[in-house]
Amino acid sequence: MSTPVQRPARVGVIPGPSRRSRWWLEVGWKYPLAALIIFYAVFPLVYVVSAAFNPRGSLAGNSVLFSSLGLDNFAALGETRYWAWMGNTLLVSVITVVGTVVMGAAAAYAFSRFRFTGRRLSLSSLLIVQMFPQTVAFIAIFLLLLALGGVVPALGIDSRIALICVYLGGALGANTFLMFGFFNSVPKEIDESAKIDGASHAQIFWRIIMPLVTPVLAVVGLLAFIGSFGDFILARLVLVSEENWTLAVGMFGWVSNQLTSRWGLFTAGAVIAAFPVLVLFLMLQRYVVSGLTSGAVKG
Repeated sequence: MSTPVQRPARVGVIPGPSRRSRWWLEVGWKYPLAALIIFYAVFPLVYVVSAAFNPRGSLAGNSVLFSSLGLDNFAALGETRYWAWMGNTLLVSVITVVGTVVMGAAAAYAFSRFRFTGRRLSLSSLLIVQMFPQTVAFIAIFLLLLALGGVVPALGIDSRIALICVYLGGALGANTFLMFGFFNSVPKEIDESAKIDGASHAQIFWRIIMPLVTPVLAVVGLLAFIGSFGDFILARLVLVSEENWTLAVGMFGWVSNQLTSRWGLFTAGAVIAAFPVLVLFLMLQRYVVSGLTSGAVKG
């Protein structure tokens, strides 16, 4: 009869963490962190929506979300200049988007496809100008518009056209660089084939290149719309009269005085103002990732 063989005991081996412990160390901790970030991002939005539907029109008694619901704040917007400000904002934003896309695409196409004297110097100058913060130019912009208003009133202070020109000039450098990388990713053989077939530079630009770079055009247009739609500082600097104000400037007047703050109107107006940006973002969402990343492939 054989005797059982005793295996030597394993000495000095520390048992490793269990499968659940490893899961928490590698993956599980991300879920509480993600929930905290989502709560931090969503709670202000929920609070604003709750205040917009609160008939009291104050934030002081809005400690309980959606404690009282009503459309009084939205109805009261009709008694103000809110919809006129909305029209001004959309007008300025739409024209800014069109101008920004066309000017940026034309500049990027020229830098990408043509070789001319001063090309590198111009690109470097655009990059250097973008390094300075916009706050440095506020006084210069005000003095420039003040001087231009004496010659051409349409380009002076309290002019929406002047505000659009300021937006177009301020975003030209960054948009040119963003489009420049994307234009370089389009093979030049396409241009050469079109030239052999007798196409002009204008035909190549509008009929061939522009459809191929639609993603970056959508991204630039979206960024320009968001920037001009929600801008306050430049709009407050340029626009003076109340009938020319944009939403950001006009709605700021409702809450600038603590004694007469109209937070109900402000939150209701903010909820409505979020819809144009939200709709445009959802329409162009499929272009955002490709438009921001494809330009880095080749440059």
